[in-house]
Amino acid sequence: MKPRCRIALTLLVAALSSSSFATAQTYPAQYGSGQAVLNIQQATLRQPGQKTPELSTEELRKILAERSATVFDARPFNEYAVSHIPGALNVSAKPGVPISLYVSDVAEIGRLVQDNKAAPIVLYCNGPFCSKSKRLAKELLAAGYTNVRRYQLGIPTWRALVGTTQIEREGIRYVLDRDRTAVVFDARSPEEFEAGSLPGARHLVLADVGKAKDDGRLPMEDHNTRIIVVGRDGAQARAVADAIARNAFHNVAFYAGTFESLK
Repeated sequence: MKPRCRIALTLLVAALSSSSFATAQTYPAQYGSGQAVLNIQQATLRQPGQKTPELSTEELRKILAERSATVFDARPFNEYAVSHIPGALNVSAKPGVPISLYVSDVAEIGRLVQDNKAAPIVLYCNGPFCSKSKRLAKELLAAGYTNVRRYQLGIPTWRALVGTTQIEREGIRYVLDRDRTAVVFDARSPEEFEAGSLPGARHLVLADVGKAKDDGRLPMEDHNTRIIVVGRDGAQARAVADAIARNAFHNVAFYAGTFESLK
């Protein structure tokens, strides 16, 4: 073996046997070797220099299920209304701030948590490159709040890993007026649908989601399509929205109110 090749081989073996590489390649115990590793639901960005801790998707889902913290969407209301994490709240903007430096009003948050500075608060916005939740976290800390965390992966990762978001009535109106590519599904019974629905809505009950992939109701050639589901109530709409999202559509929102409230 030539000396140059021998040196290259030695360096390669050293790299493969290094502790950092071994750690990166370890697998859960059930696979036979190494230590357990985090799955994608447990991941965070781990950005350095942040004064508020991050939450993983798994942690946020648990918080929402247990209602153990108040979750705030740190984006402007129009963005929140069109698509937000189910259960999240939104407040108005801090007065006098340009849109490029948008930040929510801490005073409004204070009213919602009854000025409890120890109240557990979770913030999120538009993902890793969005600074809105960081700006709001900074303002909350300055105001004396002591239990502030961020889901910095934000709504894009929520859509990718969980699938379903929630839309408000104002968001439905905005989409119907401006997005001609959006698809609206009515999950109520055939009789209720025939009696009247939203403009351009398609009928789709939970049992027919599979059929809709082949009969033209679901946009199978564009899984980026914005999809909205309404129903008799929020539970019916969410069940259909979840089923659609599990078929690899990643811009699906359900309306949590009753169909009657849309009239």
